[in-house]
Amino acid sequence: MRETKHLYLRQRSLRDKLEAWIDSKHDWPILTTSIAKKWLNDGDGLQDRGITRDLHWGIPVKKGDQPWPGMEGKVFYVWFDAPIEYIAATAEWADANGKPDSDWERWWRTDKGAADVTYYQFMGKDNVPFHTLSFPATILGSGEPWKLVDYLKSFNYLNYDGGQFSTSQGRGVFMDQALSILPADYWRWWLLSHAPESADSEFTWENFQASVNKDLADVLGNLVSRVTKFAVSKFGPTVPAGGQFGPLEAALIADLGARIIDYTRFMAQMEVRKAAAELRAIWVIGNEYLQQAAPWSVVKTDPEQAQAIVRLALNLIRVYAILSAPFIPDAADAMMKAVGSDDLTWPHDISAAMRSLPAGHGFTVPENLFRKITDEERADWQSRFSGVRT
Repeated sequence: MRETKHLYLRQRSLRDKLEAWIDSKHDWPILTTSIAKKWLNDGDGLQDRGITRDLHWGIPVKKGDQPWPGMEGKVFYVWFDAPIEYIAATAEWADANGKPDSDWERWWRTDKGAADVTYYQFMGKDNVPFHTLSFPATILGSGEPWKLVDYLKSFNYLNYDGGQFSTSQGRGVFMDQALSILPADYWRWWLLSHAPESADSEFTWENFQASVNKDLADVLGNLVSRVTKFAVSKFGPTVPAGGQFGPLEAALIADLGARIIDYTRFMAQMEVRKAAAELRAIWVIGNEYLQQAAPWSVVKTDPEQAQAIVRLALNLIRVYAILSAPFIPDAADAMMKAVGSDDLTWPHDISAAMRSLPAGHGFTVPENLFRKITDEERADWQSRFSGVRT
């Protein structure tokens, strides 16, 4: 033990203001507000927080450009300093691009137009106290009209294969390693569709393999591949003109419209897992439609109707690309390129959206959107990232 001197953020003096602000956030997740309330009320209540550290790295403690007497050699605590960079990064962007201050102040100062900005934060639950108490205390204590967060989405912990991720033990798969194995969309889909919202979740290689193979490769990737390859082989590289939509197509459009409403609502409510589940269900109904419509059989007896089925299916790929972009943006981009479209308008009018690609519009067959993970690959990765060191 040794004595040292630190600067403290006087959070206690702002407790009532912080509590009133937190109480006003009726739509915040229970996880977020319960953590904030625990820090406000447990034991002796909210405590002042040390905001300096005796470290060799970090932002030096100064008063402007001058030394801070008694604080020589100290740096600011990262969770005091880093959130300020949320604002500063925007100012740095404006400066680097020759923009006036009003361009970044528009987002961050309520006296400069930020009153109509909706500001979201996403984080693990261990960072909630810094963003519900310390950073807001810094903002409120400044006495200036800085924008406070509107919605703070917090998550529980993601564990790894029966334990915890550990950088020191080399246990877990980390970003650079993950991207050397598979593209980002594979990981984005698993992480978002298994987001630890209501409880901790666990990454296992078996679950990851099943999710990639069943959700991405079998459901979405297979539909895009089947439709585009069949369409080219039977009708050429443009959207066919024949036939009319019938009862099957009308049923699909109606079902799709209802599900998009649910999907949009889950997204607006930040219900990430529910949104992912609804998106997968939207992919599934497209596959079910194809199985029922069976254009590969219909083309033998009614080529005109087969053209209508293919026309709808090609438009479905475009709609899927738009809906899927928040979760798998690279695959969504590949799908849009395949159908020759850059119109990302959200399909509020699903009937019109399913007719967006007109007859004669060109399309291509994309490379496989997703490849399956083999048992051998999964076993190899599981062994490599087990945390066993030699």
